[in-house]
Amino acid sequence: MDLSPIWLTLKLASITTLLLLLVGLPLAWWLSKGRSIFKIILEAIITMPLVLPPSVLGFYLLIAFSPQHGVGKWLLNTFNIQFVFSFQGLVLASVIYSMPFMIGPIKSALQQLPQSLAQASYTLGKSERETFLRVLLPNIKPSLLTAIVLTFAHTLGEFGVVLMIGGNIPNVTRVASIAVYDSVENMDYGTANVYSLILFIITFVMVIGVFIFNKAHAKSPLE
Repeated sequence: MDLSPIWLTLKLASITTLLLLLVGLPLAWWLSKGRSIFKIILEAIITMPLVLPPSVLGFYLLIAFSPQHGVGKWLLNTFNIQFVFSFQGLVLASVIYSMPFMIGPIKSALQQLPQSLAQASYTLGKSERETFLRVLLPNIKPSLLTAIVLTFAHTLGEFGVVLMIGGNIPNVTRVASIAVYDSVENMDYGTANVYSLILFIITFVMVIGVFIFNKAHAKSPLE
């Protein structure tokens, strides 16, 4: 049995989660501080993948990054980069589609922290960066872990958006969710069951781990 779709999916989920962690932490921190019309609009855009059909997002990404015109043509001619029907296209789509799962929990957790934590840190001469990394983040460990796991697990199950922009190219864009669909289309229910069971076990173990960690952390005071 070909397990390359599983490995490709795990690779995609890992890269997507890492990128969103790097981008999402400072963005969630910025969004949690104060309100403005610009922040409201940006937050609405970030949240859109939660309610927008994946195929719609995938369609617009396909149009935007098509090598025949627009941004896609410019990227191809200038940097020789093609997002459509490529692994990097899957990463781009996954980052956009899974962004609310990373930013949402972190932003909410930061907003719930007492303002006195940051103020005390500033009083001791710590910069905003040091306060964020050494004071605020350690106090939102459960939410941070939840965001990481939700992002990773959500990426594992993506179908519509990755199919639209990545297609179904073996060892390049054929992730597990597409392999399941292909197997069912070919009446190969045994293979579809194996792919589905592997994804189910991975996500179930991750979610159980988060519940156990959060329950243990809830019994201890803020660090």
